[in-house]
Amino acid sequence: MLPYPNISPIALSLGPVKIHWYGIMYLLTFVIAYYLIPIFFKEKKIPTDKDTVADLLLMSLLGVILGGRLGYILFYQLPLYLHRPLDVFKIWEGGMSFHGGMLGVILGFIIFARKRKIKLYQLTDAIIPIIPIGIFLVRIGNFINAELYGRITNSAICMRFPTDPFNCRYPSQLIEALLEGIVLFAILFFARSKIKTPGVLSWMFIAGYGLLRFFAEFFREPDVQIGYLWNIITLGQIFSILMVITGTIGMIWSLKNVRTHTLHVVNNKVK
Repeated sequence: MLPYPNISPIALSLGPVKIHWYGIMYLLTFVIAYYLIPIFFKEKKIPTDKDTVADLLLMSLLGVILGGRLGYILFYQLPLYLHRPLDVFKIWEGGMSFHGGMLGVILGFIIFARKRKIKLYQLTDAIIPIIPIGIFLVRIGNFINAELYGRITNSAICMRFPTDPFNCRYPSQLIEALLEGIVLFAILFFARSKIKTPGVLSWMFIAGYGLLRFFAEFFREPDVQIGYLWNIITLGQIFSILMVITGTIGMIWSLKNVRTHTLHVVNNKVK
């Protein structure tokens, strides 16, 4: 059994104002993105300045917060928030859906790309390696909050979380931070210079995250209000399967479109 570090979820208290580690992890994500976006934009030859980066981060922030919160409410806790609607705004207490946040960010990217007249794949392929960094940091925030912990186990890596001191559980937040954060970042970071076909890297993220999340869900305790579907699978795994299928189709579609375009150009030159 591993000892849980028992870090307070509150990083700093200033009178009635409490700053939570979970919120700091989101802030740190956007600070890192602020410095990395110009570097990755330069690789994809996207014109950039401080206003461009600020606008993109603002759209991403709105997408994460609104999409993530709305997704969590609709997918996981709708009856609770109908009964306590003011709790919708307590984001610092957790309760964000990655899948909802992802949809919100995608919508933000679409709006930003149209506004700035940038090709959508050019934009998403440039910044997609940054997203696993945010996933890693947010999972660490989940760990500090002692939330979204793993299934009960006798494994040597189990921990007793303060939110459930009587059971030893997998530290699934750290497993997800490793897989969805570090491993996925490494794959996308090194693949970005090898893959030239527009859209493939973006769809690779969708499929890759889905695959790694599906595996990580075997260690994670399902949400108590939902449990297992058909006694064998979690809701997170259902969403992950859909991501793998969608991402795989997207990669094939992107590669096929490039080949079709290339053949069309060649045929026109021959004529």
